[in-house]
Formats: sequence, C-alpha cells, structure tokens
Amino acid sequence: MAAMNAAGKAEGDISDTFASLSGRKAQPLPDRFRELKLRLVAGHEDAVIASWKRLLATLREENDLIARTGHAIVPEVRFSHLHDDLEALKPEIKKRGVAVIRGVIPEDEARAYKFEIEEYARQNPQTRGFPPTSPQVLELYWSPSQLRARSHRNLLTTQRALMTSLWHTTTTPNPSSTTPISLHTPLTYADRLRIRQPGDAHFALGPHQDAGSVERWEEGGYGGAPGKGRGGGGGGGVYGSVFRGTWETEYDAYDASSGRVEAVTDLYSGLGACSMFRMFQGWLAISRSGPLQGTLLVNPLVREAGVYSLLRPFFRARRELNEVGGDKGRYLDEGNWVFTTGEEMTSEIQGAMPGCAQEFSEGAHPHLELERTMVHVPEVRPGDYVVWHCDSIHAVDKKHNGTADSSVLYIPVCPTTKASAEYMVRQRAAFRQGTPGPDFPGGEGESRHIGRGTEEYVRKYCDPAGIQAMGLDKLATAEGDTPGGKAVVAEANRILGF
Repeated sequence: MAAMNAAGKAEGDISDTFASLSGRKAQPLPDRFRELKLRLVAGHEDAVIASWKRLLATLREENDLIARTGHAIVPEVRFSHLHDDLEALKPEIKKRGVAVIRGVIPEDEARAYKFEIEEYARQNPQTRGFPPTSPQVLELYWSPSQLRARSHRNLLTTQRALMTSLWHTTTTPNPSSTTPISLHTPLTYADRLRIRQPGDAHFALGPHQDAGSVERWEEGGYGGAPGKGRGGGGGGGVYGSVFRGTWETEYDAYDASSGRVEAVTDLYSGLGACSMFRMFQGWLAISRSGPLQGTLLVNPLVREAGVYSLLRPFFRARRELNEVGGDKGRYLDEGNWVFTTGEEMTSEIQGAMPGCAQEFSEGAHPHLELERTMVHVPEVRPGDYVVWHCDSIHAVDKKHNGTADSSVLYIPVCPTTKASAEYMVRQRAAFRQGTPGPDFPGGEGESRHIGRGTEEYVRKYCDPAGIQAMGLDKLATAEGDTPGGKAVVAEANRILGF
C-alpha cells in the first residue's frame, strides 16, 4: 500500500497531476455536469451565443498578432526599476498574463542554488522524481537552497509589487475595501524544482491550466451558488459574467473580490492540485535557458483564452474538420458552431478530469490555434523570475534541444487569505517533519535526507520577512493595506498561533 502524507495523499510525482503524463484515461463525466451546464447559462442563452461570436472574432485577430510577434510579446521588467516598469507595462502584462522580471536574485547566488541542490540530491539518492528512471522534476521541497530562495527579500518584494500593482479588490481604487485578502503580505507555497537535462522528451507537458479543472464550472469550486449573478441564472463566483454573456464588460481576471478568495480549486484532493490561492504561478531560473531548451510556453492572452475554455463545452461543430475537407477556415467559422441546450446538452467538459489539471488540445479547443499561439518565454539567466496568471494556459517544451540543463525553482505568488493561513499551518507541520506539503504526493519525502533545511537553518540564514511568510513568525501588518487586508492578517496570525 502506498505511503500517505498528513493529508491522506498517496506517494507519487508530478505526472499524477496530469492525465496526459500519468496515462489516465478520460471517463465520461457524470450527468450532474450536464445539469450544471444547463443551470450556468439558464436565462442567458442568447447573450452567451452572441458573446461567443464576438469572442471568436477577437481570437482570430489576437491569434494572428501572437503568431507574428512570437516570444517578443512577453513583457520584461527590470528588478532594478521594478515599480516604474510595472506601472509602465501594466496594461500589457495584464493582457498577456505573463512577465519576466530580470535580475530578482543576483546571478551568482541563483546559480549557486543549483549546484547546492545537485549535491543535496547526490547525497540523497532515494529522492523521488519524474520520470523515475531519469528524474527531471525532483520531489524536493525543503532543500536549503529552496528555503533561501523563497525567503529572499528581493523575491518577496517582487511578489508584493506584482500583487499590489496588478490585482485589486474593488472595481475602482478604494483604500477602505473589506475583502478579506492582503495583497501586501505574501505567503510561501513550497513547491518542487526542475533540473531538465538536454535531450529529455519525457517531461513533455502539453498546454494546461493548473488550480483545478472541473472546479472552474462547479458551484462548489469557482462558481458560487446559481442565481447570485445579476438578473438570476448565470451563477456568481469568479466566472459568473462569462456564463451571462457579459465577459467583455464585467469579467476582470485580476479582480480578487469576484469570488477568488472563496474559490475552492481542489474539490477532489488531486496529487499536486493547489489548494492555496496562487495569483501568479512562477519559477526562479537557476540556469540559463531559452526557447526550445526545455523551457516554458504560454498562451499570452489570459482573459480571452480563459473565457473560450469556459464557453467551449456549450458549443459543438455542425461539421467536423474532415467533413469540410480539412478546410480550417470553414471549420472554425462561427457559422459552423452551434450552441447546445436542452436535450442536446451533454456532460462533456473538454480536457477536464476530476483531480487533474485542465488540459488543452488542438482538436478539443480549435479556436485557440495552440500550434501557433503557444509562445516561449524569452531567454532567461539565473536569478530571473518568470510569472504567469493562475488562469494562463501554459506548457513545457516537448523536447529539450539545448546543450545544458534547464533548471528552475517553482515559486508562486500567494496573498494572505484565511484559507491560505489554514494551509500554512499544515505546510509548516510538513516542513518540520520533512515531508511534502499537504497538496503534494505523500510518503516520507525528505524526512531522512542528509542536509535537509530545518527551522533552525531558516532562522539563522533566511530573511525575517521570509520567516514570517513561512508561518514561522507573526505576520506584519502593512501600513498601506486595506481594512480587509489588515483584518485577515490578524486572523492569519491567530490561525498560525501568534
């Protein structure tokens, strides 16, 4: 029987999060998903149809721009000019949902992280990873290098700036917001690392969204109860406006008061399914890497691509691609796509499987034209920090065609919320035991690893703000935070025992 962690999760690796890597076969979703889909759009069918047609027109135009521009479309920010660059590039970063922040950690320091981790793994050959025979993604969470990187003052400064500059809790600037979230107080989420070797084709992770799959439609996930949206039907929660057909005017992917705080992103206890609110996913480069060298790809159109994913299960093609002689233009034309409702509605949600990430394929999501709209992030050096919105569709090079390893530490951007503080209590216990965090596959982890980072190590070598972010000391209240932010920091301190 597989060993379990404190959350009751079996041993495993990163492949368990993805049906395409683990080999899990998709099964038809239960009929309750058909009923759910009917409820989501009830009373708004005509508006949803009209919004779908507008969306397809927008995608045609934006897809052409992305294909022409390539990875140059990804905004780049200098840590040395962090606030000025974020302000100047804010519209583009929010549209693209991705950014590279240059020089967050000094290059020599970031490069040293990798060498230390390689020695840590060498001293502990029992370390698990994927694939098992030649690990590229290691099940390591508590190496000294990861602890120092996550708690680095520059990294925390960058995370705070990203949250306060790009996200908001009201539709207009309002310092009196009572939304229970602090954008000024980042929390540490302990994730894995990647050291991908040249030639590797096993970690060929295709286009996907993390933070759940079917949860994005479910009322107990991102959705909220039906009828909470304006005009009845359509649901509330994060995406209610999408299911009412008003995504252009009402849906804001950076609105933290829209239901994001309450959203449950892991209803099925998936192995590696994140239950904390990650505003941005991210990784810190600890080696040089570039396009086709085992790096990240993103679809740089976070709102429109996300809306397409949500609406796609409500539409079907009148004639499939082979039925129009392979003419892609005719196949994608809005006239070839019909809204399904009533008895024609099915339970299908393309690419979604409970307990796994949401995956995307060209055939299931054809209007995204992923073969030409997934772009590489630009070349990075050790110490550069790459972030992408929690709704962004992203992937990994199918093959590492470079000549040196492509190595990163996964470090997302997480605000303080009540639910995240509750997770931090469990993560803190896992850290002290040396086992994986509650979201991740279980087992003994690093509990017997030689040289594992300990609480004593953190208190001796890590920045005080980083010690707080790990839940090892009382969180400080930020002077510029909202009343809601200050209140939730106080609540988090109570939950953490301070």
